[in-house]
Amino acid sequence: MKGRVLVLLHGWGLGPQVWAPLMPHLPAGLCVRTPALPGHGGTLACSPTLEAWGDALLPELPDGAVVCGWSLGGLIALDLAQRYPRKVARLVLIDTSPCFVTRPENIAAPWPHGLAALTVTGFIDDFAHDPAATLRRFVALQALGDARRRTVSNALNAALVNLEQCDRNMLASGLELLADTDRRAALDDVRQPVQLIHGAGDALMPLTAAEWLATRLPDARLARFDDCGHAPFLSRPEDCAALIEDLVRG
Repeated sequence: MKGRVLVLLHGWGLGPQVWAPLMPHLPAGLCVRTPALPGHGGTLACSPTLEAWGDALLPELPDGAVVCGWSLGGLIALDLAQRYPRKVARLVLIDTSPCFVTRPENIAAPWPHGLAALTVTGFIDDFAHDPAATLRRFVALQALGDARRRTVSNALNAALVNLEQCDRNMLASGLELLADTDRRAALDDVRQPVQLIHGAGDALMPLTAAEWLATRLPDARLARFDDCGHAPFLSRPEDCAALIEDLVRG
């Protein structure tokens, strides 16, 4: 455990402080890094691609790191694991999907396990006109389906980015990444051990996306939290920390 680095990648519209409730429960001796995603407070701007966002975080990833990604951070973690296997030794994916938006049945690779495209487009349009209200609405959805909804809502609202200190164009790009990214074709290249953690009541990413991931990733196991929504690490931090510790020690 000593010397092992755990890198925590947060979701869209929130800052690294969202991990605060989890931190006291992580094992002693673990070196924890919580970088901000591009555009989310002081970080340099980069090209609006998932690969560019991942590359911007490379200075935080030593060789052999354990990377834990949540939501958009999980998509970035998947990409980093595929392209930089020397840096990413193990993965924890919290309420993550390889494709956040549904794809229609009349195309070659349909995908029913996501948000409706119109919903995501609505978030993108709304953010352009009223970013603060859009952030609040996005956070409200993340607390739905959780038995500890008030606790989760308070933690999420406390971790919202300060729009005056962020690059709004980069934040808008983050929503577009959620709308456009589809990592399904690259999953066979993710050979690292993966711990999936998913709330069964997630109103953004259905549990079926995690169940599908568990069958497609070469070395994955899924922990289902029946009383949680999109942020189980806020609702049940001790249990999530225990799963992370098991993976780190495994």
